[in-house]
Amino acid sequence: MNLREYQQQVDVELDRLVPPEATPPETIHRAMRYSLFAGGKRIRPILCLEGARAVADGTPGVVAAACSLELIHTYSLIHDDLPALDNDDYRRGKLTNHKVFGDAMAILAGDALLTLAFQVLAQLDLPADRKVRLVEELANAAGTVGGMIGGQVADLEGEGKPPDAALLETIHRAKTGALLRASLRMGALCAGADAAQFDALSCYGEHIGLAFQIVDDILDVEESSEHLGKTAGKDAQQHKITFPAVYGLEASRRMAEEEIARAHQVLAAFGTRAAGLHELADLIVRRKS
Repeated sequence: MNLREYQQQVDVELDRLVPPEATPPETIHRAMRYSLFAGGKRIRPILCLEGARAVADGTPGVVAAACSLELIHTYSLIHDDLPALDNDDYRRGKLTNHKVFGDAMAILAGDALLTLAFQVLAQLDLPADRKVRLVEELANAAGTVGGMIGGQVADLEGEGKPPDAALLETIHRAKTGALLRASLRMGALCAGADAAQFDALSCYGEHIGLAFQIVDDILDVEESSEHLGKTAGKDAQQHKITFPAVYGLEASRRMAEEEIARAHQVLAAFGTRAAGLHELADLIVRRKS
């Protein structure tokens, strides 16, 4: 799997899908593109593409569907960084959206990316029933019941509370894990996966989603702001419930490795078609930013 080629493929499609900066109203399109092309790793769309590839070759519409995940992810980052939420000045080594465009335009840029994600899915050249399932999948993953927004609410309300393992898992299966899991499920849907394939990719997504957040929590403790591209140590400053806070660093590392091992196991039925997913699982647990 060539990660750089995948990233370029996603960037080309995102550039096609998002209105150019010169399109009126210019300010909102500049703000959308500022965060969207700020150097993200494109993990979610690549998971979607590899999920489809594990099932079938040449899946129509999958690149655009994958980009809808990045639109949702970027909107969530813009809003997360706002003063009313995490109040961060830097993201991916650059000033956050509201620091460049102001709070109001940052809110609108996030709203616009969220809206565009569903427009992209609605316009896919796929059977109507498949498009409906893709829209439902993305909406559930980004929503309030077991989805990203619900996880963010639990995260906010958990600040300052004693570290609690059950609350921790609830937060992160929703806040981070739901969209990562949806990435695999949407790839599977695009490719016409059968029930067994869909369930296996869903399970893989659950395991890497949890591993991703564990590693994220560890990096917030161990890495510098310069290396992370965002403010390090924010979790501790805001008294957030994290894996290191609940389990300690060493146990957290073991948990991440265990989740990745389980992710590898559930891919067995796909054989060599899942080679890229195996690589992504290892990348998630070994990353340093």
